[in-house]
Amino acid sequence: MDPTSFLDVVSLTKRYGTFVALDDVSVTVGEGEFVCLLGPSGCGKTTLLRVIAGLTGFDAGDVRLEGRSIADLPARKRGFGIVFQSYSLFPDMTVAENIAYGLKIRNVSPERMRARVRELLEMIRLPHLADRLPWQLSGGQQQRIALARAIAVDPRVLLLDEPLSALDAKVRAELRGEIRRLQRDLGIPTLMVTHDQEEALALADRIICMNNGRVVQAGTPEELYLRPATRFVAEFMGTSNLLDVEQVRALFPDLLPGSPETGAGRRYACIRPEHVELRPDPGGVATVRGVTFLGHLRRLEVESPAGLLTVETHGSAEVAEGSRVALSVDPRHCTWVIDDMEAAAPGGTGA
Repeated sequence: MDPTSFLDVVSLTKRYGTFVALDDVSVTVGEGEFVCLLGPSGCGKTTLLRVIAGLTGFDAGDVRLEGRSIADLPARKRGFGIVFQSYSLFPDMTVAENIAYGLKIRNVSPERMRARVRELLEMIRLPHLADRLPWQLSGGQQQRIALARAIAVDPRVLLLDEPLSALDAKVRAELRGEIRRLQRDLGIPTLMVTHDQEEALALADRIICMNNGRVVQAGTPEELYLRPATRFVAEFMGTSNLLDVEQVRALFPDLLPGSPETGAGRRYACIRPEHVELRPDPGGVATVRGVTFLGHLRRLEVESPAGLLTVETHGSAEVAEGSRVALSVDPRHCTWVIDDMEAAAPGGTGA
């Protein structure tokens, strides 16, 4: 166990019949840390969150809080705050009553309860909605109330299960900032499930990338984006150009000294679109086949001796379709990744 960790999942295994939903999974969350469980549907991330919350049992391993096992502790006694995708507000209670619910069942005095509700409504910037019912709120407002209800009882850990996925893009971006601000202000260790890599990059101190019930790679957002360990992580964490040794030899031979030794298994050079340097050159070996203007950048599809590449440029100079161009990549921006996709087992049920 990491001595600085607060919450530990140790070698956890969960089966549904013959299907292995979690396969020897180990995860840590440090004090005050925001960790995202990231992966596609069916990878096991929601199952893992439910096991941690005490809502789902498991077959092997352990869940520990501050070094002590909580495996036999029921969910209601773990002291965790949980926010689900579906908000789950009580429809016949006002906003204030929803937020106060956890305090009320803990027999907190009415005076202290009112003060705590006022404090949280100010914190989520919705003090004017205290007497509204959930149906009178927007989706973003309902999720803010659900978040306030979860943190009202000063939870030891905050668990978030895809809390933003039901919201539109603009509200999702706004609430993303609110969640991060609240988490930093309160210092609550937080574990959030998401399938959105942009969300994970924006929120997390650390990302745990999962696939087929296993942890594929864990690290900071920068580590997973700039130094993916496997083909799956490279493809899941944004757009990548993945080139095998022969393709690299045909287009970027300067990258070959960094390639793995023979016998290391099939690997690919991972090159992010923004790291491909492009310049107009009538004698260039590549041709621009498509240009998409995205405001802050242009995304180009470029045909090359290594196949079709994606290139992103932030300069003001336009490159027209059909233009011949020269391409180069700084070796510092190339990462060789293991091919873990061909042998990957198909995903199962659950999330």
